[in-house]
Amino acid sequence: MYTKFYGLKEEPFRLTPDPRFLHLAQPHRQALTALLESVLTRRGLMLFTGPVGTGKTTLLHAALRILSEKPGMHKRLRSAFIVIPTLTPDEFLEALLDEFEVPSEGKSKPARLQALHRMLLETHREDGIAVLFIDEAHLLTPALLEEVRLLSNVDTYGGKLLQIILCGQPELFAALRRKEMAALQQRIACRSSLRSLTQSETSDYIAERLHIAGLLNQTSFTPPAIEMIFSLSKGVPRVINLICDGCLRLGARIDRRHIRPDMVEEVADSLEIVPKELTTELQPLQSDGMQEEVVRTAVDVLIHAMKQVRKNGQE
Repeated sequence: MYTKFYGLKEEPFRLTPDPRFLHLAQPHRQALTALLESVLTRRGLMLFTGPVGTGKTTLLHAALRILSEKPGMHKRLRSAFIVIPTLTPDEFLEALLDEFEVPSEGKSKPARLQALHRMLLETHREDGIAVLFIDEAHLLTPALLEEVRLLSNVDTYGGKLLQIILCGQPELFAALRRKEMAALQQRIACRSSLRSLTQSETSDYIAERLHIAGLLNQTSFTPPAIEMIFSLSKGVPRVINLICDGCLRLGARIDRRHIRPDMVEEVADSLEIVPKELTTELQPLQSDGMQEEVVRTAVDVLIHAMKQVRKNGQE
């Protein structure tokens, strides 16, 4: 464990979607605002997308936490969180009732739907909100997307009874562009998306997570190290977490409190993280042992050259 070595209360770069470590860079702040506004104003169906690893799931958990902690909302919020959407329509409805904790006397689909509708009406009468989060929504089958469309039809003159957040990777757009999805497309009242972090946002992201984890002194990562982390991760939070966690472990192991570029390079190498421009150019060569050796040599030379350029620029 490296926490004691760095004076931390906990590990700052875990991959679990912990809302406490949410860093509200501009895209995340905008997306979270859109999520909360969509739910609180009962817009109905919202589409929330972003590339893999950009923090979508963490943002969903943060939105749910904010909603549940809203004054007077704790007892009036009914929520369901579907994280494995590769289900049959019947399994999806069963999971929905389990998540909402809705008992159903009958096992038929009409009986289950009636039980769900009663819960939604009751929640609405109590001025509450029922919200359904569907993560990894790009994996939904056309049949399940149709079920979502039907659920989005449940409303009153005062607004939608069920707030639905479809959250997924950009592939979700392709699924929704199909001709048979036109009716569902027309019901999407709000759209929001995430992007990767910029270099300055990456620096702030690292510093904030270290601060939340209890770091009291100056950040453990030197500016050149952060620059290399950004270059290797392309600003994707999940990859940033992987590299930073590895660097802190390495630093504790070799008794180095300040993370430097050579340590970042060593960790990235162990994780097989190389700059995208290198992998796209060199991948076709990897067909036999000799070519793999050539690739490794070329990568080493290029990374060394990049380091020299950075070093000269700093001087």
